Amino acid sequence: MAGQRFPVPRLEGVSRERFMQHLYPQRKPLVLEGIDLGSCTSKWTVDYLSQVGGTKEVKIHVAAVPQMDFISKNFVYRTLPFDKLVQRAAEEKHKEFFISEDEKYYLRSLGEDPRKDVADIRKQFPLLEGDIKFPKFFREEQFFSSVFRISSPGLQLWTHYDVMDNFLIQVTGKKRVTLFSPRDAQYLYLSGSKSEVLNIDSPDLAKYPLFSKARRYECSLEAGDVLFIPALWFHNVISEEFGVGVNVFWKHLPSECYDKTDTYGNKDLRAASRATQILDRALKALAELPEEYRDFYARQMVLHIQDKAYSKNFE
Repeated sequence: MAGQRFPVPRLEGVSRERFMQHLYPQRKPLVLEGIDLGSCTSKWTVDYLSQVGGTKEVKIHVAAVPQMDFISKNFVYRTLPFDKLVQRAAEEKHKEFFISEDEKYYLRSLGEDPRKDVADIRKQFPLLEGDIKFPKFFREEQFFSSVFRISSPGLQLWTHYDVMDNFLIQVTGKKRVTLFSPRDAQYLYLSGSKSEVLNIDSPDLAKYPLFSKARRYECSLEAGDVLFIPALWFHNVISEEFGVGVNVFWKHLPSECYDKTDTYGNKDLRAASRATQILDRALKALAELPEEYRDFYARQMVLHIQDKAYSKNFE
């Protein structure tokens, strides 16, 4: 049985005041239309990006298949000059390639030193800065990163969550985005922050029987659309054609909540990491018990967590 499907609401001409007071507190995805993004939606053609972006070397993902899997790593990392990446990513077939003539390319821009610097398109690609305006729906001091994304046609990114709120700005091209509520995490067969279910449209229900219970929230993005993705919402993205996007992440919680070593916006909050470590120690202690006792006390612990930590304020 297929899971329930819901369209992501679309609203045009939303002001900062309306977003922050009425929409943001709902903690649900939303497509914003008519936001002033600058000239990027018309200027960022293949030729323009190739010329202005120049020959700066960028690290990219290269995959022989459309469905990229970060768990099994069915892709390789390679380096290309930015202009060559843009030109190759826009092609269906390649005369020059790493793996195969129909390989797929994916750029997720990085900071100067990815181990300590966050991505910011304004710093890594300063000649493009004047073309794009970020939605002014959060305070400047909350800004975390702006990630330049370029994808080949047909490329599908794995289902995952981030720990910060973000706007996905679709600058050019079209994307299909499928989102899953944090409350449906139990149906997504997680490995860390990523789902093991790659083919979300035709999943192997013999292997992943609970996946059919996950509710899907779907939208199509075109040039100029901005998708609000609340923290912890799982998202799966397909580039239906060559496209350019920018993710803008911001810290909606106090800075001390976040892992200071996180340059991607996807490391679990510090308190959550501590709780996970404590749970691991508890599980090791339970393993010392005979099966009958281990089962009994484990069930008691689950009930205690549900009683003390589960919220009744979310679906």
